[in-house]
Amino acid sequence: MSQPGFWDDAERAQKVVQQKKLCTQVVEPIDRLGQFLEDGYVLVEMGEDDPRAVEAELQAGKAALAEGMDTLEFQLMLGGPHDVSNAIVTLQPGAGGVDASDFAEMLLRMYVKWAAKRDYDVAEMDFQKAEEAGIRNVTIIIKGPYAYGRMKAEQGVHRLVRISPFDGNARRQTSFASVEVVPELEDDFSIEIRKDDLRVDTYRASGAGGQHVNKTESAIRLTHLPTGLVVACQTERSQHKNRDSAMKALRSKLYQLELAKREEELAKFYGDRGSISWGNQIRSYVLQPYQMCKDLRTEVETSDVSGVLDGNLDPFIEGYLKMRKSEAKA
Repeated sequence: MSQPGFWDDAERAQKVVQQKKLCTQVVEPIDRLGQFLEDGYVLVEMGEDDPRAVEAELQAGKAALAEGMDTLEFQLMLGGPHDVSNAIVTLQPGAGGVDASDFAEMLLRMYVKWAAKRDYDVAEMDFQKAEEAGIRNVTIIIKGPYAYGRMKAEQGVHRLVRISPFDGNARRQTSFASVEVVPELEDDFSIEIRKDDLRVDTYRASGAGGQHVNKTESAIRLTHLPTGLVVACQTERSQHKNRDSAMKALRSKLYQLELAKREEELAKFYGDRGSISWGNQIRSYVLQPYQMCKDLRTEVETSDVSGVLDGNLDPFIEGYLKMRKSEAKA
């Protein structure tokens, strides 16, 4: 990175920067543990004559060492073949009408805030606003080391219970939204897509972007006819770039489809897809008549629903990964 001309090739430079971030995430926790141990040895030597003088610092160091070991143990859970990849996340409202569309937008905000806490970047691929409130469909890419490894814990149907802000009688409403997560695969990953199996539609992009974006048919929608998978991208000014992004997302979804054939828990997203409604949810967010957020797979729960919706998702993600690790051992 320090070589002259490193930034001349921006695309290559970004890949190197991402590799550096990945290496740093592996090396830094180990270096910190080594430093804690060295400091501990020094404190022990200093306290030979008066142990009480260093007891508090040793206890603090012990706690920091235990926390660091927990961090490394969690890192070992992110060992899937594509866990290190960026995550392509698609949100879609289900049963619940306007409240469901609004809930999908709440989940979008939650993931954007979670990504910011982890210093991840978020790029919008496709955004379809609902007519009255909320979103009809949105696809984003969360970019950062192990983004997919963490975000795969969020895949499934989410349920919200609250007093509806769209109901004039202030009645309690239950609504649902689905979260689909696939890894962003590199261009050299082999997934064959035949031209005859694709339907390509072009249309004018909606929303912000300037006159060029909104007045030319730069947006792309790809439909994979054998599977019915649909991917859209409208954020780039160039139709060619939108097509490349859409193809990358489609390849990722087709890869996940192959995994779904081997993993029963993913079957509800492809082929035998469950409805986005009662009986299929993985997590409930209850705002009324009490405050509770509970993951139905891991039993992890908290009464701080506002904190969860503000991006405090790590306890749920860690609970899911620990569950998967214990299942793998069994």
